[in-house]
Amino acid sequence: MKTTLVTKYKIITLTNPWHWIATGFGAGMCPIMPGTVASLVAILLWFFLVLLPWECYLLVVIFIMLLGIYCCHRTACDIGIHDHSCIVLDEFIGIWITLMMISTDHWKYILIGFCLFRFIDIWKPWPIRWLDRNVQGGVGIVIDDVAAGMVSAGILYCAEYYCVLN
Repeated sequence: MKTTLVTKYKIITLTNPWHWIATGFGAGMCPIMPGTVASLVAILLWFFLVLLPWECYLLVVIFIMLLGIYCCHRTACDIGIHDHSCIVLDEFIGIWITLMMISTDHWKYILIGFCLFRFIDIWKPWPIRWLDRNVQGGVGIVIDDVAAGMVSAGILYCAEYYCVLN
């Protein structure tokens, strides 16, 4: 796995702790579909996260969101590119928000949540697209994935609640 990435402006390196966190512990260094790879890595971590009481799960997500805003902003400033494709900690947050609403860890709910989140995150319907284009800095990098996660969670919750997925 690559430990450095040369961008147009500067080098991003995994020895820098802010870069390491912002790249999803290196998942964003994947040359093909780094956001999708990061979401898959986040699901692996989610299996531990889901063992926590719901309140602790929420606090961890909020903490990672705040940490992510700082790390993503710092990394974007260091490399001179806002929301470079290697910055993927926001995908972790989005998928964790999506999966927060499911009542089971059955594989079909996880798979549907993953596909739903990736679809909405890539498509960016309004107002997610507006957030992505108009909010700058670390908040801008993270907020569109938070919104995509919330929309995905709502759809997934309704589908599960109304037994569409059973």
